[in-house]
Amino acid sequence: MASDQGFVEYVCDRMGAAGPVSFRKMFGEYAIYRGDKVVALVCDDRLFVRRTPGGRAFVGAAVEAPPYPGAKPHLLIEDRLDDREWMSALIRVTEGELPPPQRKKKPRSTKKQG
Repeated sequence: MASDQGFVEYVCDRMGAAGPVSFRKMFGEYAIYRGDKVVALVCDDRLFVRRTPGGRAFVGAAVEAPPYPGAKPHLLIEDRLDDREWMSALIRVTEGELPPPQRKKKPRSTKKQG
């Protein structure tokens, strides 16, 4: 089941105090970005925040689940979605611990020279 864009917009609004938050549709679901880092996924209208040591400590007793089959477990956030301050703090902690995104390498030219 694809996620509803209205739900994604609501979740992003709750994270707004963390700084610029955006989303992109991917395969019927959504990736949520803080700056240029993917910090969370919305799948089946459920929020999955990427796991980091600081995020796990911040959340405490967290439910972890994969957002889709074969994915690594993420922090499943269900009961604190309405808490703007808490959600923004979690996203700040998570984004701060994620490495910068890797830049894609340009493909090598296959033309023969000579």
